[in-house]
Amino acid sequence: MPLKLTIVTAQRTVLEQDGVTKLVVPAAEGQITILPGHAALMSSLAIGEMVATAPGGVEPIAIHGGFIQVANNEVSVLADAAERVDQIDLDRAEAARERAQARLQSRDSTLVGGFDVLRAQLALQRSLTRLRVARRRTGGATGVPSQRA
Repeated sequence: MPLKLTIVTAQRTVLEQDGVTKLVVPAAEGQITILPGHAALMSSLAIGEMVATAPGGVEPIAIHGGFIQVANNEVSVLADAAERVDQIDLDRAEAARERAQARLQSRDSTLVGGFDVLRAQLALQRSLTRLRVARRRTGGATGVPSQRA
């Protein structure tokens, strides 16, 4: 019996899909693969790429933290933010990456506090995740290295 996947944020339902045969998620402790019949599980999610595989194809989703619950072939994801590949604005993601990198490389005194450095690092991770997911749509033409954020 395949998985039923539901991904929601506080603002909207991002995806409801039956028939998922494989789900790869960026858990806080590392990548997890979930197959039909998976044991019950609750985990926090990291910033990264979630990939749902179904007979109709592969659905990449940018996930920006949250939680996942697996029980009885039902997977519920409550994400801080989530974007399907067709919802990602490449220009906006590239601009966010450039801003975050510039902020981290600057010697500006506002980065002295660890909080601003952490915010810039998280912004960089989110933008690289968006670009990596969007690369699936464009066939790899984003110019972003395929390193893990």
